[in-house]
Amino acid sequence: MSGMRRPPGLSVRLRFTLSYAALVIVAGGVLLVVVWVFLLRYVPPHAPHTPGPFAPGRNDLVRAFAPPAIWALAFLLVFGLLGGWMLAGRMLAPLTRLTEGVRAVESGELSHRVALEGRRDEFRELADAFDSMLARLERHIAEQRRFAANASHELRTPLAITRTLLDVARNDPGHDHAELIARLQGVNTRAIELTEALLLLSRAGQGAFTTEPVDLSLLAEEAGEVLLPLAEKHGVTVETAGEVAFVTGSRSLLLQATMNLLHNGIVHNTPGRGHVRVDVGARDSTVTLTVENTGAVIGAHLVATLAEPFQRGAQRARTSDHAGTGLGLAIVRSIAHAHGGTLFLAPRASGGLHASVQLPGAGAGIAASRASGEF
Repeated sequence: MSGMRRPPGLSVRLRFTLSYAALVIVAGGVLLVVVWVFLLRYVPPHAPHTPGPFAPGRNDLVRAFAPPAIWALAFLLVFGLLGGWMLAGRMLAPLTRLTEGVRAVESGELSHRVALEGRRDEFRELADAFDSMLARLERHIAEQRRFAANASHELRTPLAITRTLLDVARNDPGHDHAELIARLQGVNTRAIELTEALLLLSRAGQGAFTTEPVDLSLLAEEAGEVLLPLAEKHGVTVETAGEVAFVTGSRSLLLQATMNLLHNGIVHNTPGRGHVRVDVGARDSTVTLTVENTGAVIGAHLVATLAEPFQRGAQRARTSDHAGTGLGLAIVRSIAHAHGGTLFLAPRASGGLHASVQLPGAGAGIAASRASGEF
């Protein structure tokens, strides 16, 4: 995409130079006017014809004063032009560095940094902001490239499985069609879930949603009710506690984040005797949603990668309930960031995971705590 076409004009440095020279000439002219108004106007035009020492008149003073004044103005003009040119060049040197940085970025060098030296001023603040923007942009593009590569790999897997199943069915006409349809349906369902998760992650990352006051405690209760059948299937008890805690954001996205955390706590648990606790609290204008679950002991190095797209815990079994898309916690982190919050993950010493989302509160009142209990 080409830049806007503009007609040629004077450079900023030349305009500064002309402005500086004009200012010097005007200052010199004002000084001459002051001399005329407050000094020469009171001198008689002609010298009086009286005996004694010669006393020059106004005309004599003007004839004597005019040539040096003209030479002085000419000197001020030259001094203003040369001095203004040098001064403008020195003042605009940081801007030249910034321009070079922008052109480097335009050519694809996102690792370029302006890195202006010296004390803080307007130019250096602009350069620091530009460098910070480049750092964020470089990280964002790197994440997008990594995410696109992972997404293409994950989407290619169900397609490859589908092609293999169809090839087997074509080469073996006597194959059980009901089994084939069931397996194709499972693969297709996973592909749809993965696509929907990718769309949700993109929506959260772009911040394309409307906001409203949302009580996070009600979302926690709703998520617990929706996922109760899954918890009963795995033999995991779910305990929800909390207080009225309002945040400003998208209800659907915040509900999805809550359900993802709870779903993660259920499927990554100890079957038959696991426990998940969901708690919502507000303190110091911050609302915190906490989900803790029992389960296998997780290493800190593994926890650090769980919120990355398509990262699955090593303890996850390869069953239909555990296969997932690898985007659950990545979606939670993206939704939290889109709402000005942060996702924190930490392993529990006794096994399992401690996950909490901190969001800016909406300033609503706090009600009494609901059902509670020790984890």
